[in-house]
Formats: sequence, C-alpha cells, structure tokens
Amino acid sequence: MLETIKTEVCRLNCELPKNNLVVWTGGNVSVRDPETGYVVIKPSGVKFDDLTPENMVVVDSRGEKVEGEFNASSDTASHLYIYRHMPEVNGVVHTHSNYATAFAALGKPIPPVLTGIGDEFGGPIPCGGFALIGGEEIGKIVVETIGTSPACLLKNHGVFTVGPTGDKALKAAVMVEDSAKTVWIALQMGVPEEISEEDLEKLHYRYTNIYGQ
Repeated sequence: MLETIKTEVCRLNCELPKNNLVVWTGGNVSVRDPETGYVVIKPSGVKFDDLTPENMVVVDSRGEKVEGEFNASSDTASHLYIYRHMPEVNGVVHTHSNYATAFAALGKPIPPVLTGIGDEFGGPIPCGGFALIGGEEIGKIVVETIGTSPACLLKNHGVFTVGPTGDKALKAAVMVEDSAKTVWIALQMGVPEEISEEDLEKLHYRYTNIYGQ
C-alpha cells in the first residue's frame, strides 16, 4: 500500500546523509497520506544505504503498524503528535545536523541575522525545551515551540522541521543547517545585528508569494 509515498519517503530519508544532516542511523523523515491519514516513516536503526521503499513502515494515527517488516522509528510517536495537532503538515523531518544542534546544545535559538533566515523562516529559529526520546514528549515541545516557522530546535537534541509536503520539510532542514553554519561563523568574528521584524516580514512575504516560478 502507499507505494508512491514509500518511494518518496525512502528518497527523502536518503537525502539526509547526502546533505550532511545525519550520521549512521540517526534522523528520520515521515510523510502523511492526506487521504487515509496513514504515515510512512523510516524503520528504526536501519542504515541509510540499506533503505528501500519496501522497508519503509506504515502506521496509523495511533502508531499501530499497518504494514512493514521492521519496527518504525523511535521518533514515530512524536511525528504522529505533530500530525494530529498540525493538520496542515504532511511532512516531518528530524536531524542532528552539527551546527544547528550546537545551538540546541546551548538551548539557544538561531537569530535572524541573514536574509535567508527571513526568507525561509520569517524570524528566529526557536529552541524548545528538553524531552526524552520514545514518546510524544518531543512532539509536544515541537508543537508548543515552532509557531509559524517550519523549523525548531530541541534543547540538547537536534532539529525538527515540518511542511505541507515531505520535500518542503526537507528543504527547511537543509536551510536550518546552512543558516546555523553561517551564523556560527559570524559569531566567531563578532555579534551580528539582527534584521528588524518589519524587514523579516517583507523578506518572508516576498519569498513565499513572489520568488520563483
């Protein structure tokens, strides 16, 4: 079932190491099927090179396995919590990308000091509190923290991004890490000035409504 979405989720998960967002078996991508409400997610503890569409796991909104040979990701309950409380979201990405996670280790948001941050996120990339892995707790923090941004950090943990599609959630994860790296480099030379809220709104509006084809 959901063969097209399985192929998509496999492809999106394989993009994580290609973009240097994860190592070994860490991180995951899921996509929700709007018609059935089922969620396709990466299997737990499987290396990215070994992923295939056939070993993706399908779960229902309660986390019960619908199809799949493997156990679902240990972050499944948090993904499902996000989907239940953010109905506009159909893609969730979780990474431990280095520069963004360095901010998370300090419990600090990524400040809006770049036009690219204004474009993609519309303001600072917020950082939520700490929660242990395995239940809904991380998902609850994401929902409480993320606001209108497609991304947030989790203290001492990593990054969660969301989107109306899996591709858009992945793009946000790539942009979080790229932004975090540039901001970290800037902080080694001084204290960069934050862009005003008014200009951030203008940047985000242009990028969302005018930029591109």
